[in-house]
Order: sequence, then structure tokens, then C-alpha cells
Amino acid sequence: MTPQKILFVDDDPNLLAAFQRTLRRLFTFDTALGGQEGLEMIRASGPYALLVVDMRMPVMDGVEFLERARVLAPDAVRIMLTGNADQQTAADAVNRGQVFRFLNKPCPPEVLIPAIEGGLKHFEMLRMERELLEGTLTGSVKVMADVLGMVAPDALGRGQRLRESMRQFAQAIGATPAWELEIAALLSPIGYASLPARVLQKISSCLDLTTGEQTILRRAPQVGHDLLVGIPRLAGVARIVLYQNKAFDGGGFPADECAGEQIPLGARMLRILGDRLALEAEGIVKQRALETMKARAGVYDPRLLEQCFVCFQAFLANALSANTPVRTLYVKELKENQVVVSDIVTPDGLVLVGAGNRLTAMVLERLRNYDELGEVKQPVLVQDPASASVEADRSTCSAA
Repeated sequence: MTPQKILFVDDDPNLLAAFQRTLRRLFTFDTALGGQEGLEMIRASGPYALLVVDMRMPVMDGVEFLERARVLAPDAVRIMLTGNADQQTAADAVNRGQVFRFLNKPCPPEVLIPAIEGGLKHFEMLRMERELLEGTLTGSVKVMADVLGMVAPDALGRGQRLRESMRQFAQAIGATPAWELEIAALLSPIGYASLPARVLQKISSCLDLTTGEQTILRRAPQVGHDLLVGIPRLAGVARIVLYQNKAFDGGGFPADECAGEQIPLGARMLRILGDRLALEAEGIVKQRALETMKARAGVYDPRLLEQCFVCFQAFLANALSANTPVRTLYVKELKENQVVVSDIVTPDGLVLVGAGNRLTAMVLERLRNYDELGEVKQPVLVQDPASASVEADRSTCSAA
């Protein structure tokens, strides 16, 4: 295993030289003379597991350095050294610099070395916890998307398109955290997994719903929220899913007092993206779509609405490409991530996978099960994922 690197940042060259003499056989580290050089070292020679920083430096003190270093090295553990250990200095170091340990100068080796070892162990513990959590999170999201694809493939396809659009929208306006926004968009229809099969079929076929069916459909975001809220790190995603249909003026579901900028940013973005996607599916695009949405007073965040139409000059993210060859294949020849060009249906017209959806492993398994029973109308039309992805990547947003 490669030794974890340390960066010492101080304005005293004699102290940095002393670190070299005392610690070079114990640790792998670099030194930087002052905050600006330290930031340059992180950019050029990082990543670093541990930053050991002097508090009192000219031009850029230790707290300012650590604040700026958080952007470049968010995972690095931080130790602060200072010869002036007043209470306010310590508070600033902990609160603004997110310091792991606070040490007084001069700091003898018998104090400094255990502190460094503790910082490296803390970094390793955080790394392992993060990898475990990220693996659990990734697995949980994949399972939920797969289940949705099995039960309601059109809903998953909508979530896939919303995720791509959300990625571009978030990049354009600098919205963060991007991963949370993208997962919320992908899983925004997860509540559809609870809908009766006949309701899902009506939605896929664009048929009118009864009053009772509309009531069930309106509650889908609540179901989605309840599925997600108990999963570690997905509380924010769950709240976005819950408020995805909430109007900016406070109307709509859920019926509470939340309105305006109290509504999660991701939910306000999702409401715009979802409705614009629906309009474009009906053939209402560009300026007409903007005018239609502006006419819906109080529904959308007006600032975000304008930014959305600057970001996406034409259509929202669409997996289908006019420039990608269409392949005619049988179910047994289909592969994961291929894009369905026209609805895959049963002989009696039941839609199994709608046009524009990407095939997932679980959706393919479902199709193969239908195929074994002779219940898929074949061949089917698809586009390969590589070409489609390249085309999607060409769509760029300009900051509003």
C-alpha cells in the first residue's frame, strides 16, 4: 500500500527544515513555505492525507489556507500548529478550518509524531467508512432503479432522461451536491412502483385516469420519499422526491406551508425539468414551451425557469439520436444500455418498454422472461449505447 502523504505548511523555513530532519524517516511528506505555495503544492502534488499547518502566517493565515484547501483537498485531515493558542484562534481553527487536532508551538516530536500518526489513522478510517457507505449507497440506488425498471420501465426511462438533464442543469447553474440532484432525478418516479398495473398501463398509453387513480398517482412522491428517507445519505434525495410536484407559490403536493425558496432547490429544478420534458413529448418546444410554462403563474421558480431555457437551447436530454444507426434485433441479442427506438410490445399491444428508454439488466431479464413465453413482438429497434452517449455528451450548457 502506498504511504499516505503529508503536507507541512509554515512561513518559517527553519521549522520546515527541522521537520525534514526529524520526520523524513518516519513519514512521506512535502513542505510548503506559506499558504499560497501550499495551495500550489496541493494542486501539483496531491492528494494529501494530512495537512499540518501553522496558524500565524503572513498574507494568508492558517485558517484561510484550510478554508481554501477544503475545495482542493476535501478529504484531507487537518492539524493546526500555533504559538498563540487563544480561545478565538482555536474556535476559528475548529469551526472554519475543520481541524482534527490543535497543537501549540513549539511542538516537541514526542507530541507531534503521535498527533500525525493519529491524523493518518483518522484519514484511513474515514476513507474506509466512505468507501463502505458509497458502495452501500450505489448498491441501494441500483436495486431501486432495477425494481422500478421491472415494474414500470417507462417510469425508469423518464428518470434516466431527467437524470441526464439534471446533470447539465446543475453544472450550468453551479447547483450542488451534483450526486444528490442526479440520484433524486433518477429516482423521482420510484413511487410508481406502488401503483396498480392498470394505472401504470394507462399512464404509458396516455389514457385518462379516474379520480381515484389520480389521487393514487398524486401520492407517489410520498411513497418515494418514505422508501428513500431511511437509507444513509439519501435524506436530501428523499426530500427532493417528496417536493418534486410542489408549486413555487406553495400549492400542490404535499399540502403544507413550504413555499418559494423553502422548497428544496433540487425539487424546484425537477419540477421545471419534468414539466418541460412532458411538453416536449407533446411537441411543444423552445420558445412555445417557455411561454406555456411562464403562463402557469406561481408554479415555477421564475429565476430557475429562465436559466433552464438558457441552459438547454433545444430539447432536454434524449437518449435517441438522429445520427446513430438503428439496429433490428431479437430479444436474445439485446444488450444492457442499448436505447429502445420504438416501443417493445406484446402481440396484443401491451407496452413492455417504451421508446427512448435505456435497457437495464433487470429490464432485459423481464424481456427474456416474456420472450420465453412467446409474448414479445419481434424484432425490435434499438440504438447502441456508445454512439448515443457520444451524442448526448455533445449537448452542452452555458451558465445563465
